[in-house]
Amino acid sequence: MRDAAPALGLSFTAVEARGADDFAGAFAILARERPDAVLLTSDPLHHTHMQRIIDFLSQNQLPGMFQTRSDAAAGGMMSYGAIFPDLFRQGASFVHKILQGTKPADIPVQTPQRYELVINLKTAKAIGVTISASVLLRADAAIE
Repeated sequence: MRDAAPALGLSFTAVEARGADDFAGAFAILARERPDAVLLTSDPLHHTHMQRIIDFLSQNQLPGMFQTRSDAAAGGMMSYGAIFPDLFRQGASFVHKILQGTKPADIPVQTPQRYELVINLKTAKAIGVTISASVLLRADAAIE
């Protein structure tokens, strides 16, 4: 992202939270810097504190882009990521192959086959963001 942002005319600032105690400092930076958008990962630490993150973004009227549908459903503005049930089926396929005797090293790395874009229109409206019709048409789901 650091390399891609300038080529697109964007700036990129990483604000890290590596432990639960780091969120206060990260939130202070975001509140001071007021970025146009915040991109979040599904890191286990972030996932554990996701509602706290969503609440902060909402209170500060910052749009957030998440990786899972559940984050958008919980109040995040939008999500784009792999469809988890598909990943679980893919994982089950790997387990089946291994139980049938295939060495794990012989199973090719596979990327998710499907991704979904979910937009929480209620959150967008609450923080003053208008989602264009062209983006809404591309969305797999809109939460109202």
